[in-house]
Amino acid sequence: MNRVQKGQPAKKMDKLLSVVVSVYNEERALEEFYRETKKILDQISWDHELIFVNDGSADESLRILESLASRDPKVKVLSFSRNFGHEAAMIAGLDHSRGEGIVCMDADLQHPPECIPKILEQFEEGYQVVNMVRTKNKSAGLVKNITSSGFYWLINRISDVHFEANASDFFAITQHVAQVLKESYREKVRFLRGYVQNVGFRKTTIQYEARARVAGESKYSLKKLFVFSINTILCFSNMPLKLGIYAGIFSGFLGLAVMVYTLFTRQGAPSGYATIVVLICFMFAMLFLIVGIIGEYIAILFTELKDRPIYIVDQTWNMDEDNG
Repeated sequence: MNRVQKGQPAKKMDKLLSVVVSVYNEERALEEFYRETKKILDQISWDHELIFVNDGSADESLRILESLASRDPKVKVLSFSRNFGHEAAMIAGLDHSRGEGIVCMDADLQHPPECIPKILEQFEEGYQVVNMVRTKNKSAGLVKNITSSGFYWLINRISDVHFEANASDFFAITQHVAQVLKESYREKVRFLRGYVQNVGFRKTTIQYEARARVAGESKYSLKKLFVFSINTILCFSNMPLKLGIYAGIFSGFLGLAVMVYTLFTRQGAPSGYATIVVLICFMFAMLFLIVGIIGEYIAILFTELKDRPIYIVDQTWNMDEDNG
């Protein structure tokens, strides 16, 4: 890889790097993100394009993005008709990327732009998937860190896919991998970072320390993270469906134990109103849990069968099919 003296623009190669950035109510961070990222991109040996995907922001984010696009032709903007979610924004960015390499990151500067040269080094060495793994997250509290660790511990034990613990939505892939994701991973209920780790190809990891959020707050509340985690588990594992089998086996052994107790002690079944109520409540709780899990799987299937669009683009700037 060509080395460039610090502060000097690099001689650009014929290769293009696409940087996909999801934006939702980031008016206070966008200008700073652009300045820092643009400074890094101007130093690398690859040419670049910055693709901002406005996910239905309610603040001044779109106006700022329009201003950036008017000043810099390498800034490209997609604006959704409404809020479709972070995952949809990343997918839209991948769909419209032209680069041989693609980096996905957020606009709040928790994903440090200075990692981009390291990513390019991995591309030059032949890696096709680069997972960025957090070592620290200055903005996450104790509860989020504990629940995140618990989620990855659980999903790695009930799924056939190995997930890198503390992997984030900051990742990089080649255009070939992006094409596979475009053609074969168009699910409506999705976990993009999981797809990136599941898709195969030659991959590596880079560790980084997440910065403190430059402005605003996380768009993922604990409730959203819980729903997101449940959907991910259901999409990558059929283990929850097997709970019915395990509950049936447990109930059978429990019934057998009561029968053996009755035969050998000749005292009849364990008496007591409280005991009966507890057993009935436990069995109904297991039954409703299993029915609920089956209902969630059916809901996912229903969402897929409706086949509604993952996102709808309202306006674009500096895109080849520009209508903005």
